[in-house]
Amino acid sequence: MKLADARRDQYRKLAKENNYRSRAVYKLSQINKSFHLLKRGMKIVDIGAAPGGWLQFASKIAGDNGLVIGIDLKDIEPIPNVITLKNDVDDRETLALILKSLGGKADIVMSDLAPNVSGLWEIDHLRQIDLTRKAVEITKNILRHDGNALYKIFQGESTSEFVADTRKIFSEVILTKPDASRKQSSELYLLCKKYKPPKVSDISG
Repeated sequence: MKLADARRDQYRKLAKENNYRSRAVYKLSQINKSFHLLKRGMKIVDIGAAPGGWLQFASKIAGDNGLVIGIDLKDIEPIPNVITLKNDVDDRETLALILKSLGGKADIVMSDLAPNVSGLWEIDHLRQIDLTRKAVEITKNILRHDGNALYKIFQGESTSEFVADTRKIFSEVILTKPDASRKQSSELYLLCKKYKPPKVSDISG
């Protein structure tokens, strides 16, 4: 067995042992350990949340005084103290539903969105970036001033442009790849700190 395969199996085994729904939870936990994104009492929105591993982890940290909302096209089995919405990021009603559930603005928005992979890398990369751009548009409407965001992106020709665009609305943008991500995987995570809402003139212009 290759070392990369062994490591992948290790995280899958850990997830099963700890009753997490996916090994992806360790990507979030490792990022959080390094950057301390999630805190008790936070309002957290997870876009592309199925099957719910990130929601489980976020809920444990946010606690009873926090609020965790997950959105996905797929069904998410209920999780204590978590609101789940079965909606599409393309649907205009999605934003209204999130805002209604939040009852205010989020402290952090997370997105682990990925398309159904076709195997044609250039197409998969562009589709993934397009999905994440939609998550950013939702973020602009639901994230509080100085709030943070975490987005998964696939590396490729549009990565640098996407990163540059996020730097226009966040004070700091950090690229990171947790150990739980496969070495050969092209996925990266964009940690975006201190949201600066665009001015009305910036949007209209």
